[in-house]
Amino acid sequence: MFLSFTVEDLEKVAELIINSSYLVAFTGAGISTESGLPDYRGPEGVWTLKAKGLKPKLPAKPMDQIEPNPGHYALVELYRMGILKYLISQNVDNLHLKSGIPSNILSELHGNYTLMKCINCDARFSKKEIGWNDLLFGKGYRTEQPVPNQPVCPKCSGRIISSVVNFGDPMPEREMQESLKQAQKCDIMLVIGSSLSVSPANQFPLIAKRHGAKIVIINLGETQMEEIADVRVYASAGEFLPKLVDKIKKMK
Repeated sequence: MFLSFTVEDLEKVAELIINSSYLVAFTGAGISTESGLPDYRGPEGVWTLKAKGLKPKLPAKPMDQIEPNPGHYALVELYRMGILKYLISQNVDNLHLKSGIPSNILSELHGNYTLMKCINCDARFSKKEIGWNDLLFGKGYRTEQPVPNQPVCPKCSGRIISSVVNFGDPMPEREMQESLKQAQKCDIMLVIGSSLSVSPANQFPLIAKRHGAKIVIINLGETQMEEIADVRVYASAGEFLPKLVDKIKKMK
């Protein structure tokens, strides 16, 4: 069931945010669909189509040409207003960083396709920084065998791998620990564009709820944790979040 949001939805969420002191956002693939990327659990999602034996849709453009959409920029605006304190994301598409979210308030739980990391000291590098060439060295996934002469960590000479977390890979310890801390600290969490079906990332909204935070779920489709929502908004991020920012400015 898909419903359009109402003025009352905007007012409810804006009022919760204005009355809060520590807002954390949690984003899934749904925030990036308006940038031309497919989601995973929606009607045309990657896993939905695969389950039907159909071929998933490709991004509208090459990944490096995909740009953030109004939903991403609305979160940046909330940060610049001093409202958004931290962002936990399941996305690997680099769009939050590209939109202007500072890396020090962002945990990318499933990695970032543009970043490599040292398996030894956990330092992060762009592919350009360390001279990583996909044609020569492959994607550099953890499960792949190292290629002769591939770049090593300039800090400790450790093995460099993709920061992207594939099925079966361990979750990044630093990001998981910081996300736990933020989930326990926040008094409101905006869950945006996530079906909340992928574990262990989906536990952070639940942890926030258990620690007394208000939960706002903004998603077009149903999620696995509807019952924890204090406010449920059926809308796309790019449609709802910019209007939410405007409403907050008017109500403050």
